[in-house]
Amino acid sequence: MVVQWYPGHMAKAKKTLKENIKMIDVVVELLDARIPASSQNPILKELTVNKHRIVVLNKEDLANPHITKAWINAFHNNGIKAIAVDSISKRGINETLRSIAQTPIRDSAARRLNIKRPVRAMVVGIPNVGKSMFINSLVGRSTAKTGNKPGVTKGNQWIKIKENVQLLDTPGILWPKFDNEETGLHLAYVNSIGPKAFDIEDIVYSLTKFLAVNYPNSLKERYNLCELLDDTNTIIKLVGKSRGFLLKGGDVDLRKTSETILKDFRDGKLGRISLETPEEREVLNGGN
Repeated sequence: MVVQWYPGHMAKAKKTLKENIKMIDVVVELLDARIPASSQNPILKELTVNKHRIVVLNKEDLANPHITKAWINAFHNNGIKAIAVDSISKRGINETLRSIAQTPIRDSAARRLNIKRPVRAMVVGIPNVGKSMFINSLVGRSTAKTGNKPGVTKGNQWIKIKENVQLLDTPGILWPKFDNEETGLHLAYVNSIGPKAFDIEDIVYSLTKFLAVNYPNSLKERYNLCELLDDTNTIIKLVGKSRGFLLKGGDVDLRKTSETILKDFRDGKLGRISLETPEEREVLNGGN
């Protein structure tokens, strides 16, 4: 199954990002901690050349902590500062702020005129990676609008964090073509792609198959299953039966069951789950 999604306003967001990057000292790229590779935007690599870069593995509370630690080490080995963040509990927020504030300013005009100005940071990330919640936690007050509809562009905002740091929020952008089917699936799992771009039953089949192999106890405990069979369709039907999602005649309501499994995964009710490891996926370089 191929998942592709690139609304027209994404091209406009890319153009705006390209125009604003010249004013920025450091790029703060938010990735979903469950899918650090899939949530990296290769467009940013070309746009942020010669810019300092900080990677934030957001929603770390939903990801496997051991795998998140492996991702942080992988980024560090590639010369990229990476920080695990839970924007709700504010875990990692202070470390992120310190890293931003410590960024050296490469502004020849400011140095020549001996002008001290704030570090200018830009927050970037794909849709629904939690940018608004992250910015609100970073600033300490509600400044950015939050929402869970991927692909909704709200425009740019300059936000003053403290005297020595200014922050530019940008719309989330995806890229025109995903490098492989797995990337599209992962983005659909975490709600970074609109629901019209995929069939939910196909998506949940793939997700359940992955969970049955890598996190079988999560499925057993959440849905009171005694054992998991090799057949993914049977597992999904067992989940539907355990939840009482039955149609007239006794057949399982597969759509309602699929919606439940996907929502449980997204809400963390299946536990802390990572969908990819640094050994499986490439860490993208870029920035300094």
